[in-house]
Amino acid sequence: MTCDVAIIGGGIVGLATAYRLQELNPHLRLVVLEKEDRIGRHQTGRNSGVLHAGVYYHPGSAKAKLCRRGKQEMETFCETEGIPFTICGKTIIAVTDDEVPGLDALHERAKANGVHAKRIGPERLSEIEPYAAGVAALNVPETGVVNFGAVAARLAERIEERGGEIRTDAQVLGGTERSTMSVVETSRGAVEARVVVNCAGLWADRVATLFGVQPSVQLVPFRGEYVELSESARTYCRGLIYPVPDPAFPFLGVHLTRGVAGRVEAGPSAVMAFAREGYDFGTIRPRELAEVLAYRGFRRLARKYWRTGLAEMRRSFSKRSFLQALQRLVPALQMDDLRPSPSGVRAQAVRPDGSLADDFIIETTPRAVHVINAPSPAATASLAIGRHVAGLVLERLPT
Repeated sequence: MTCDVAIIGGGIVGLATAYRLQELNPHLRLVVLEKEDRIGRHQTGRNSGVLHAGVYYHPGSAKAKLCRRGKQEMETFCETEGIPFTICGKTIIAVTDDEVPGLDALHERAKANGVHAKRIGPERLSEIEPYAAGVAALNVPETGVVNFGAVAARLAERIEERGGEIRTDAQVLGGTERSTMSVVETSRGAVEARVVVNCAGLWADRVATLFGVQPSVQLVPFRGEYVELSESARTYCRGLIYPVPDPAFPFLGVHLTRGVAGRVEAGPSAVMAFAREGYDFGTIRPRELAEVLAYRGFRRLARKYWRTGLAEMRRSFSKRSFLQALQRLVPALQMDDLRPSPSGVRAQAVRPDGSLADDFIIETTPRAVHVINAPSPAATASLAIGRHVAGLVLERLPT
């Protein structure tokens, strides 16, 4: 087929990009190419559903700007489309005195990003989250939750209503960028497009290389393992309960999240997966694992964070260790309160020097836009990211 824009990846960022493109130019012929039999099967459908307020991100970064803008746009979209969401608030807890400086640093960052957050003591903490424990906390009342899978489904409906095509079971096998168009080879045939957008999530760096682009980072898969609280234990968490994160590590630590349906999930751990879609310990793809182990950036990362990695592995293998991490925040939790829950995989961008990319990464060529790195808060920010990427696409469309 021939089209104006081919978007690789039917996750929430790819769908949001298609949606924004149709808003900006209703006459575009566009197709979304998804390798699975349905949209949103990976990072979009396997996350905690948090509408992030923008506390954690460096002021002035793309994450900070697009998160704030995207959250407002996501709430408006959900209100318009009748998709349930809840603004339940988040409480970030300093369990011990030595975590208080980190909490205060987060407070300053929140203020710099325009986030309303209030520093509170133990008494106020016990009013907001009666079962939580800590010496101090940061309350972020504007944080919320939504089902991003439902958002993705509605975006797909609107895209097709406007004349766009969503082609599933269309795995990208190769690509060629030419002076006036690009060709995407898929398992369902070739697609010629004036511009290609790569929103392939866990596979974005690999897809970029198929088009002759050498990304500045490599994606390393980290599995996030969750548990669900039993129905009787759901009262232990009213909203979202988070620890003070390690500032040197991009993961936010084991936390508790009450979803829009009232279920409470706890997690995730953050262990290296042995496949890009390694949702359980037994999923091992030797070629994908070898690719990670051979990457000098990963080896440097592992040497730097091996202690942190061992702690995460311990939580992965030991339910008792996982529980202990939760009990730091909510001491009343017991082993019988925990139930298995599906895992997710995060695509973490690692630079050749072993440092972790802490911002969105979008790389462009004359006929393509590659969204290489879009981790959390990408779901929250997806409509804003989509608008930004759509602008880059329109700049590349020949008149």
